[in-house]
Amino acid sequence: MDFESKIISREISQLLWEMEKTVGTAESCTGGRIAEAIIAVPGASKYFKGGIISYVDEIKESMLGVDSQVIAEQTAVCEEVAKQMVVGACKALNTDFALASTGYAGPTGGPKEIPIGTIWLACGNMEKQVTMMIQEDHGRDINLAIATNKVMQLFLDFLKSEDKIEIEG
Repeated sequence: MDFESKIISREISQLLWEMEKTVGTAESCTGGRIAEAIIAVPGASKYFKGGIISYVDEIKESMLGVDSQVIAEQTAVCEEVAKQMVVGACKALNTDFALASTGYAGPTGGPKEIPIGTIWLACGNMEKQVTMMIQEDHGRDINLAIATNKVMQLFLDFLKSEDKIEIEG
């Protein structure tokens, strides 16, 4: 894990500790890399409950409650599936927050309309999810590293906004 990822993980750790909140992951293409980034900080068992690697649609549907019709109409690599993965992970793992990824990391993958390197990232809670799509093909390993870093930063930004709301509220 690179230095930037470790800094982001530490910041996430500190916020979750302070907020006394929990997190889990729902990963498809990243296959556990997001969970690995979260647990890189000692003491992660205080706030990280676990992850579901839903590499195939069947698991997205059965374990995370992703709507099969959405997958049929939009494929598993879309914003709505990423959002549903966050909600499903929060429910299945009984967490306050979750991070999710779904995409085509390469070297082969989906339909022509969704090129290799297209990855949807999401994080949030049951009520609110934020998303980001990346479309960069730098080869499988780099695509996955970029996706992991981006979703961790997205989650850090989300936590900071949630923490601010709690303090103001």
